[in-house]
Amino acid sequence: MTLDWKVVVDAADPHAQAGFWAEALGYLVEDNSPLVEELLGVGAVTEEMTVEAHGRRAWRDLAAARHPDDPYEEKSGTGLGRRLLFQRVPEPKTVKNRLHLDLHAGPGRRDAEVARLVGLGASVRRSVEEQGGSWVVLTDPEGNEFCVQ
Repeated sequence: MTLDWKVVVDAADPHAQAGFWAEALGYLVEDNSPLVEELLGVGAVTEEMTVEAHGRRAWRDLAAARHPDDPYEEKSGTGLGRRLLFQRVPEPKTVKNRLHLDLHAGPGRRDAEVARLVGLGASVRRSVEEQGGSWVVLTDPEGNEFCVQ
């Protein structure tokens, strides 16, 4: 038996985080607007539960980025494959991540990829040179660590 999974990340602004990571990874921000609009139309959810984000109606407290080639539910827009889900939480990030993403840019492309990510809003924390390899540690716009090799 195999399990489907997604990475869930706490965020102050889930829509900004989904936008950053979609650009960083070449993913798509999920479009949940058909379901949101349907539920608003029948009174199952309130306007306060939604926002305008990425040019369409979205859930206020959730946003996701999904791989463009993976399947997704037509009605809800929810990705069924490689996916990062950002959920709003009230408290700010205060400690180092216990889990992080490693991005592999490919031979000779690390510096250009780091520059591109910084242009999207990432910050460089440090460069690491060890016997086993080298990489750059960055943080996303909300301070979550990730590495580029």
